[in-house]
Amino acid sequence: MVSTATAAEPAVPAPAMILRDLKDFREMGSVLYVAAHPDDENTQLITYFALGRSYRTGYMSLTRGDGGQNLLGPEFGDLLGVIRTQELLAARGLDGGRQFFSRARDFGYSKDYRQTLTKWDHQGVLSDIVRVIRTFRPDIIVTRFPPEPSATHGHHTASAALALEAFRLAGDPKAFPEQLDHVLTVWQPERILWNGYGPSWGGPAEAAHGVLHVTIDGTDPVSGASFAVLAAKSRSMHRTQGFANFSVASLGTGARVESFTVLDGAPADKDPMDGVDTTWGRVPGGAEIGTLADAAIAKFDATDPAATVPALLEIKSTLAPLVLSLDPVLVEKAQLLDRILQACLGLTVDATVSRPEYVPGETVKVHETATLRSKFPVTWTGVDFPEAGADDTKVLAIGQGKPSTRDESWILPPDAPLSQPYWLRYEGTPGMFTVPESRLIGTAENPPPIPVWDIFRIGDQFLSVRHEAMFAVQDQARGTSERRPDVVAPVSLTFANHVQLFEPGSPRNVTLTVTSARPNNVGSVRLEVPEGWSVSPLKQPFLLPASGDKATFTFTVTPPPGASAAGITAWADIGGAHFDTDRETIDYRHVPLLTLQPTARLKAVSVQIGIKGRDIGYLPGAGDSTVASLSQMGYRVTTLTDADLTADNLKKYDAVVIGVRAFNTRAALPAHLPGLFAYTENGGTVIEQYNTPGGLQTPDLAPYMLKISRELPRFRVTDEKSPVTLLEPENPVFNTPNKITPLDFEGWVQERGLDFASEWDSAHFTPLIACSDVGEPPLEGGLLVAHFGRGYFVYTGLSFFRQLPAGVPGAYRLFANLVSLGK
Repeated sequence: MVSTATAAEPAVPAPAMILRDLKDFREMGSVLYVAAHPDDENTQLITYFALGRSYRTGYMSLTRGDGGQNLLGPEFGDLLGVIRTQELLAARGLDGGRQFFSRARDFGYSKDYRQTLTKWDHQGVLSDIVRVIRTFRPDIIVTRFPPEPSATHGHHTASAALALEAFRLAGDPKAFPEQLDHVLTVWQPERILWNGYGPSWGGPAEAAHGVLHVTIDGTDPVSGASFAVLAAKSRSMHRTQGFANFSVASLGTGARVESFTVLDGAPADKDPMDGVDTTWGRVPGGAEIGTLADAAIAKFDATDPAATVPALLEIKSTLAPLVLSLDPVLVEKAQLLDRILQACLGLTVDATVSRPEYVPGETVKVHETATLRSKFPVTWTGVDFPEAGADDTKVLAIGQGKPSTRDESWILPPDAPLSQPYWLRYEGTPGMFTVPESRLIGTAENPPPIPVWDIFRIGDQFLSVRHEAMFAVQDQARGTSERRPDVVAPVSLTFANHVQLFEPGSPRNVTLTVTSARPNNVGSVRLEVPEGWSVSPLKQPFLLPASGDKATFTFTVTPPPGASAAGITAWADIGGAHFDTDRETIDYRHVPLLTLQPTARLKAVSVQIGIKGRDIGYLPGAGDSTVASLSQMGYRVTTLTDADLTADNLKKYDAVVIGVRAFNTRAALPAHLPGLFAYTENGGTVIEQYNTPGGLQTPDLAPYMLKISRELPRFRVTDEKSPVTLLEPENPVFNTPNKITPLDFEGWVQERGLDFASEWDSAHFTPLIACSDVGEPPLEGGLLVAHFGRGYFVYTGLSFFRQLPAGVPGAYRLFANLVSLGK
């Protein structure tokens, strides 16, 4: 249906932005920056290349940062990677770059790039980099790190080594030939360079070995901010890593000198782009386009952008036959030209949907509004919804200042895929995500769920406006914003716990909550258990009359007689369709609202665990799920504040557990340590989990001297399979109430631990374990216990915050023994 109505008008790009886009269109140079993680990128250099020199500039982070820590909340692993993906996209929105990824997982700290490549699929990640090079077609590649081993993260070195290898293969048709088709072809960049560390790196000696020094400086004409300010704002988006307050002072104000070393390819004497033709003259038949673009820029009138429309139409006509080659750069330039033309016309197009979520099989209604501010005659010739296979070919003339609308609807297919980050839809490995759809490899996020292609005619030419339908969110605190609609299951299935402990052979109740996304949901719910486990009843019916209704069901699950672990999946059967997804929402103000629908799966661990004591006080740190794990073990847990740390208040607790990085994140903690230490001295037990050496609120981490080293690589053991030696097998930590043996260190994930103590008061602290990475001396600072007065003080760098949520049996048994000290 087509109608004319009054509507709120979306903003038209400012003339300064149009002029910047014109310069981007004229410029043909491209740069791909490659590193390993979110926050590895040099945001000031990306800003300079993208906004200062108008190059197509991309950052390829091989991982999504899912192996790091989260300073904002409890999300770790895959959930953290989803947040950091959006943080990177927000950063690129500020510095002008684009964002790419490989399928590599961030599996935690790696001391050697060769160790990294034992977990990453070398050929798989290499293929991904080659694919991005062939798709993005950069003239130069820049690495953040050198390709030779050094005192840095193994992922860092691996990113440079793989980028160098990919540089040499991207132009070879024999390398990854399955990528090549009528669109994607080989591409050979001019050179690959290492961007040296810091503005002062590279003196006369380095210059003799081909080090280039480039001064970067400038101001963005659109925002009026210096490149340094924009770079700092870009970096401050990495908030899960503690960069929220990152300032321009951290980068240095004014001009900055960047250093580059050519790793391979053509030599360069003065500039990273030496010898690269960055004009349209590089394109066969493209010289005229460059001339026309120069003229359009020279004559651009900021007071009357519409005056540029005839020049743009001439460029569009000249470019059209070149785009038929399907060269991805030319296709991209044509789309940029269409956006510039749209902006100069003052043509705004907005598409909205009436719901934030849709269930497969429902009707999707899209309302579109188009408004024209210039006097050019424009005809709205049609709209296409490619994902729905629907279109509207009604023709509508658009008058100046008179909003015109279309209302379309179609049925969402019953088998429409549910909204879930594409790299999380399939089971991966510890080192790699599984992505069957090759077209998605390298991309930052899912394609739009409801893409919209509007076609307008201006004279004898057609303008394509590609965008997506959004849902308008009204929030009293945040104002009006937009979000992508999600495709959701009719119900979500949520276990009461992500991990549940069982005693071998003993039944235990498992609780599952079914939440309805739509009214009148009728079906049944069941649990799928592996062989050797049993469940009763086999299924249970549900009737949920209203949207948002919940029903909780209890199943009795019995494990086999011996110790074992299993994954238990929940299923809902509704009208012949089957659904097995949970619903998780991530809501931080600096990134969009994120909805995930992971498989509804419970990690069931059947293990004999003894505990002593009952009441635990827990002081949160950077965020983890230790409270839930302690509750699973049978403890009553109370969350504490800094003010609760008094000897009198703490005396009712059998132990106090301090969350990870509490000494980094809790500014008020140092003032309350005397109360915590007095509690220990009076007979209490304190378990302090790891802290990082940077940003400690106080050097007094314990009642006795204890230090964490800042040396690189820091005192940590990255191999989760590293043999563990019990230095004092008869110590109560290994015997009460659970007998701990080296078998309890089997099945650990990601690492043994991090930020082990490097120095301690040996007269009071007793090291209890020793372990190391291959080729390194044993580290003994991973588990230290001291008597202090009548109590115990424990420091541990063992990564319990990862092992407990992963359901590692031995980690539960050992942690129970630590909590039980003195009982």
